[in-house]
Order: sequence, then structure tokens, then C-alpha cells
Amino acid sequence: MKILAIETSCDETAAAIVEEKNFRPVVLTSVIASQLAVHAKTGGVVPDLAARLHTEALPRVLQEATKHKRLDYDAVAVTVGPGLIGCLLVGAAAAKTVAAVTGKPFFAINHLEGHIYSAWLPSVRETPAPELPALVVIVSGGHSELVLMERHLYYQHLGSTRDDAAGEAFDKVARLLGLGYPGGPAISELARRGNEQEFGLPVPLEGEETFDFSFSGLKAAVVSLVGKLPKPLAAHTRADLAASFQATVSRIIARNTARAVQSFPEIRSVCLVGGVAANDHLRTNLERTVKQARPACHFIVPPYEYCTDNAAMIGAAALFHHLFGKADNWAGVTVDPNLKLGA
Repeated sequence: MKILAIETSCDETAAAIVEEKNFRPVVLTSVIASQLAVHAKTGGVVPDLAARLHTEALPRVLQEATKHKRLDYDAVAVTVGPGLIGCLLVGAAAAKTVAAVTGKPFFAINHLEGHIYSAWLPSVRETPAPELPALVVIVSGGHSELVLMERHLYYQHLGSTRDDAAGEAFDKVARLLGLGYPGGPAISELARRGNEQEFGLPVPLEGEETFDFSFSGLKAAVVSLVGKLPKPLAAHTRADLAASFQATVSRIIARNTARAVQSFPEIRSVCLVGGVAANDHLRTNLERTVKQARPACHFIVPPYEYCTDNAAMIGAAALFHHLFGKADNWAGVTVDPNLKLGA
């Protein structure tokens, strides 16, 4: 089974063809047209502009992903939510058209489910596939979630953010420090030159027995701290702030992950996915935390190129719907900007 997948939930126009081999997705093509340079000028994504750019880029992206229609496929999949509604509609319209014209099976995929199945995409060094039950840690610009996955396509929601998502907090602190958009890579780069122990920042919900996250208090603490420091901020001070903030976010995520691993002894794998999973500090710290909490647990993180939004992960999720679920009726599918995982 080869699936043509389309992803347009936010600011990446993406298409890919993914094939199933031995119950593992193999990426045949993966094309992404990024809008990053455009939205960097406004410091964030402008929804209407993003939708228009998707409309302009998608025909070319689809041509490249199918190698100008020379690469065949057996089904089509598309992200139907969550995301920006105008952006979702562009991708859904294209995928429905393909399904209607070709008569091929159609799969409507949740964007978060795509991130989950990015953990099954093989890396260059051929990491093993996650073993179930798995704990999936989703950290991105719009989401911070802990999900227990006991079997394919079934998800138990353990916790989520009560306010800002981790990636959103990175963007806001980066803006405060005068860095570029998106904030995650900018803070990560600056933090390499800083001392993460220089500033003691609060860890929200530290005394609560919960799997939920909260990042707004941490962001507010950075705002308050910057307001008290001499202006302009010295280069080493900005670096120390970035390092301290990054380490605290990592500590918050690691704390909840360790708590979940200890609460559910059946967990065999921990998967870190989403855009923030590209952060090296978080990868290293969370792997160390998992090994300390449960040495027998596998720690899996996708290759860097599959952490941020891409269509290969949507294709991977669709393959597992083909294997363990069923196709959707494209005529009855609607997009949902607030789509919940498992809905």
C-alpha cells in the first residue's frame, strides 16, 4: 500500500508518498514548502495569508511528491484538524478531489495522530519501532500532551497544557529576548552559550499530582525578570536567560513523563514527538529521565525532519488506519480546527 498524504494545517505546505513494508512506514518522497520566511516578518502565522500561500504552493508540491505523476499511489490521506481552518480547507479540498477523480481510498487524519506516528518513521540508523503500550509525549507550537497508547489507533489522554503550549512559550520568550521567529531554534542556539543555572525559574504545578502542563507562569516569570534587569540586556545575560528557560521547560516535561512511566508499569516505550522534539536539550534530558525511571523502556524520537509539520507523518498514520482501521467516506468528511485526538 502506497499513500499520497497532504498536510496544510498551519504554515507548511507538504505532500509525501509513504509505503508500508513489514508493518513499518517507508518514506518514498517528502516535499515541504515552508512559509517561515514570510511569517517571520510578522513574528507569527497570519491565518489568511497562510491559506493563500497553501493554495499557491500545493500544486507544485504535489507534482514534486508524485515525481510529476510518474510515481503511483493506492490511496490518499489528508490532515483534517486540528489547525487553522482556512489552511485545513485547502488541503482537504485537494485530497477530496484526488479521491473523487481516482476512486482511491481516502483517509482523514488527525494532525496529532500524525505526530504520534512520526515515531514509527525510520531514521538513518534504523531505530526499532516503538513497542506498545507506549507513552507519547507531544510537544509542539500548539500542543503539550501526554498520551498512553495501548494499541494502534486507541489513545488514552493523560494530560495536556492548562494554558500555553511549550512551543508557544518558546516563541513568546524568544520575542521578549529580541530573537527571531520561530522561537524554539533561536532560543536553542542562544542557550548553547549560556548558563542554565544562572536564573532560578519556577516550575508550575510542581506540588500537584497531575500529568497536566502549565507554561504561562514560567513565561510570566521571565517577563518579570527581564523587567528588573538593566537595559539593554547584555549578550551573556540573554544567553543565560535562554538557557535557564530552556532547561526549565525540559524539567517540566521530564517531570510529568517520569510520573507517567512510574504510574503505568506496562509502558514499554516512550516517544517524544512534535516540533519541540527537535530541541537537543529536551531530547537528551528526557532520554536520561526515562532511563532512570524505567531502564527497560525504549526511548524513541523521530528524525529531525519529521518532528516539525510534514506529510510523511500523515501518511504513516494513514497506513496504520489501513492496517488496523478502515478508510473514510471523503464526501462526508469535514475539517475541524479543534479536532480532538481519537475523535
